Amino acid sequence: MNKHNLITMGAFGLALIASVSVQAAGDAAAGKTKVAMCQGCHSITGYKTAFPSVYHVPKIGGQNPDYIVKALQAYKSGQRSHPSMRAIAAGLSDQDMADLAAYYAADTVKTSAR
Repeated sequence: MNKHNLITMGAFGLALIASVSVQAAGDAAAGKTKVAMCQGCHSITGYKTAFPSVYHVPKIGGQNPDYIVKALQAYKSGQRSHPSMRAIAAGLSDQDMADLAAYYAADTVKTSAR
């Protein structure tokens, strides 16, 4: 193997590692300014939606931030198929997802008295 091939393989390996391991740190205060589209469904105890079918919408306060980010990424990529969530996630950057996850992870109130 020549020197050029080794350098190319090394650069490729570093790029691959960087793309897999980079995840933005979330800022709960920034997330608070981005939750408008989320609160209408995920902040109401016992809320059910009728689109695309009737189901209970989960409250996500106190949820693990890594789970929230992975779920939003899955909606954005199409791995999860709910049309409303997919449309919302499509407009989110990695930083937006991390900020929203930090905000909801810090929200320890999972149920309300409503």
